Amino acid sequence: MEQAEAHNGSGAGEAPSAGARPPATPEGMALAYGSLVLMALLPIFFGALRSVTCAKGKNASDMPETITSRDAARFPIVASCTLLGLYLFFKIFSQEYINLLLSMYFFVLGILALSHTISPVMNKLFPANFPNKQYQLLFTQGSGETKEEAASGENSLVAFVAEIVNYEFDTKDLVCLAMSSVVGIWYLLRKHWIANNLFGLAFSLNGVELLHLNNVSTGCILLGGLFVYDVFWVFGTNVMVTVAKSFEAPIKLVFPQDLLEKGLEADNFAMLGLGDIVIPGIFIALLLRFDISLKKNTHTYFYASFVAYIFGLGLTIFIMHIFKHAQPALLYLVPACIGFPLLVALVKGEVTEMFSYESSAEILPHSPRLTHFPSVSGSPSSLADSMQQTLSCSHRRRQQRPSTM
Repeated sequence: MEQAEAHNGSGAGEAPSAGARPPATPEGMALAYGSLVLMALLPIFFGALRSVTCAKGKNASDMPETITSRDAARFPIVASCTLLGLYLFFKIFSQEYINLLLSMYFFVLGILALSHTISPVMNKLFPANFPNKQYQLLFTQGSGETKEEAASGENSLVAFVAEIVNYEFDTKDLVCLAMSSVVGIWYLLRKHWIANNLFGLAFSLNGVELLHLNNVSTGCILLGGLFVYDVFWVFGTNVMVTVAKSFEAPIKLVFPQDLLEKGLEADNFAMLGLGDIVIPGIFIALLLRFDISLKKNTHTYFYASFVAYIFGLGLTIFIMHIFKHAQPALLYLVPACIGFPLLVALVKGEVTEMFSYESSAEILPHSPRLTHFPSVSGSPSSLADSMQQTLSCSHRRRQQRPSTM
């Protein structure tokens, strides 16, 4: 799921070079680390803002998925199994073929994520007279035979047709998709670090926007579990570092430390895993929605957690630089992101309100809850809800109007 590392040395996802690289200059290191921090803050800030309103969208793909405490407790176990599975795959099978399959997979995901990310901005840039046409992608399960009545000539559908996908889009969305495809082809052909970061930023922003914790307790469970996960797999084994260096996919943000010497073709990267952005990010977004629920016209908890993230990430980089070893960023981010807001709540006397707040019940009343689909990401819960509603409506119509034989 994540690689919590920003380090000196060989670039992530590249084979080690035959000769040792010269050490990075202080200026190059400062530029790389500063850029990583800035890139980490952008999806958290804007993803949190977009998370407040994303549930109002009509498209099922824009609906947030709510993570329950049960999901949060399971996630470190699922992430550990996935990480270990990838490690074994890289040890058993050819790294070249595995990365080829992963590249194609993330090529498609990256295009869709980047298109969704830039869509709100691009919609504001289109002229008012832009010919915007509406489209609908409908995918159903099952089939029905249409039988005609000889007398009335009416049609009746004799069988349930389950609606699996009902995606509405327009010409503007197609333009965004075409622009994102250019970046996707660039990434697929060159694996350039800028294309990697564009996809990584898009994945991070979408994760913070569309994954919602249902309450603060769930957030503490998730962050606490991944705190142990991160520390174990980074300090206890070489599994995470090995996978991160072998995994040629935009699951991490990278920035070259030798950019000043080699320009855009630089290859001595510092890196930060997307999990170290998305996991604290969804907790920070939850606190923003909690701020709004208080109706005090302040964002105290959001800013406190945002500053805490900056402090934790800065401390990670500092410790890593001192000890010259990859650091599990959540080791520093989790205590900061939980401790700072909790301290603010203690000072303001709002601890009870914080832990009794339910995100999906107050700010996002239409947000689907993953009670039957316990998956943190990629679960078609909103589509399943639509499918259940469609079947219910069809059942009521059949009761009101009996089918003619």
